[in-house]
Amino acid sequence: MTDQNVDDSSFPEPAEQADEPKPFLLRDDVQRAAEALLRLGSSSPELARSLMLLAEVVAEEAARTPRFSRALTKALAAAVPAGPERASERGRNRSRRRAKGLLDPFAVFTEVGPEGLRKRLGTLDLEQLRDIIAEHGMDYDRLAMKWKDPQRVMERIVERVEARSAKGSAFRAPTRGPADAGD
Repeated sequence: MTDQNVDDSSFPEPAEQADEPKPFLLRDDVQRAAEALLRLGSSSPELARSLMLLAEVVAEEAARTPRFSRALTKALAAAVPAGPERASERGRNRSRRRAKGLLDPFAVFTEVGPEGLRKRLGTLDLEQLRDIIAEHGMDYDRLAMKWKDPQRVMERIVERVEARSAKGSAFRAPTRGPADAGD
């Protein structure tokens, strides 16, 4: 099948000159790709060579065949985010949706115990309690963030802090009290 028998209406038109990369920017991109392949080549030469050959074949075919170039451009445009935002930036923003908790429940628990922790948590509003839940990953069943009762959220925090503080206690040396000192 030749290019003349194919309906090109489903492929986007080539980008205008203003949207095309400038040669000096493209040169920088090619240089970074070459450096990455060289780094990869030091630990995995077969993979580096395969990637290099793949990129070379795809680039040559895209330069030779306008239809392939348009199809490749369309496929890659769907895979790239619309804005200047990169995947790593999206991940960073996504992981920090809530504010950091106002207090460290583990430190408070160590200082004043469970009742002192309850008292300190009692001074916080529901959203501040949810911040602590989110920061310390205490919503293991995906329910606590939906609760409307601050008391219920407080109890989840105390429960998780007690459980995590006791975790591994079977392997810790017992503390010696005054009665044990004479042994």
